Amino acid sequence: MESLDQLQSLLKRLPGLGYRSAERIALHLLVEKPERTGELIVALEAAREKVHRCSITGNITEGELCPIYSDPVRNRAQVCVVEQIPDLFALEKSGAFRGTYHVLHGKLSPIHGVGPEDINLASLKERLNSGEVEELILALSNDIEGEATCHYIQETLVSGVPRPVKVTRIGFGLPSGGGITYADSVTLKSALEGRTVMEED
Repeated sequence: MESLDQLQSLLKRLPGLGYRSAERIALHLLVEKPERTGELIVALEAAREKVHRCSITGNITEGELCPIYSDPVRNRAQVCVVEQIPDLFALEKSGAFRGTYHVLHGKLSPIHGVGPEDINLASLKERLNSGEVEELILALSNDIEGEATCHYIQETLVSGVPRPVKVTRIGFGLPSGGGITYADSVTLKSALEGRTVMEED
């Protein structure tokens, strides 16, 4: 069936879904619970229309600014830099951080053709130049690309800002190359508490 095959093919493109998962979801929506298909379509269309990136933090929002940055209780002087939105969600669930975030939507990878202009660095530079930031916490994965991105931020973006910015790197209780998205809350809390100051080269 062409329409079913096309649906399964599209579902398989979603992160974390293989052939079997895509098949189960497609059959669930079309055969077992067809009434949910319409609800899902409406929700997807509404989200597509309303949800966008915050121009300052790169987080998702329905308003002009993301709720975390807009929250007067959050410490805007403390900014945690993460690769992707799921990393931000993981840190928020841990309850260990009360500052704000900056989502890069990737990391530098010359091998894959990802340069500084391809990730969300321009708005981070603007935040640093505004003088609002006192500490920049780099919560990027501890692989080669993550380390390269951390050094680029420290050496290129932090230098020359109006006020001194403390640059720290979270401690990792994770295997080499691991990220923070799938770490448990205790590990993430320890990683934030165990952050170290990055020394300039």
